[in-house]
Amino acid sequence: MTAPKDNSANSPTLKQLTPVLIVDAVEPCIKFWTDRLGFTVNNQVPDTDGKLIFASVEKAGIEIMYQTRASVLSEDPGAARDLTGHSVALFITVSDLDSVEKSLSGAPVVKARHDTFYGSTEIYVKEPGGNTVGFAQFT
Repeated sequence: MTAPKDNSANSPTLKQLTPVLIVDAVEPCIKFWTDRLGFTVNNQVPDTDGKLIFASVEKAGIEIMYQTRASVLSEDPGAARDLTGHSVALFITVSDLDSVEKSLSGAPVVKARHDTFYGSTEIYVKEPGGNTVGFAQFT
């Protein structure tokens, strides 16, 4: 068996990963992060009716963007098929799971607080856009 080839010298430098989550409504998703977890809103793009079609939140180097399904489809009507059947779960490492869990009170729990075989204690909830968000504290 041969060792895997190291392509790091030829690969591009990646600097940051920022998910763009496609949802029906941006406002409740943004409130989840700002009201519960102390994120700040970086960008807001309203539609002609004043409702947000795009917004992003940020805290401590973590950035999450939201865009409405309707705005994606208005830019590219053929994208409807691409927006179906995909799923994502965010996994965020924290230093104090107790305080995070308190701030999540009332959010729909996907998986209750539990210990893992790989050394973390985690909890998973649904944010208002329907995406699963996991918070993990490593010991």
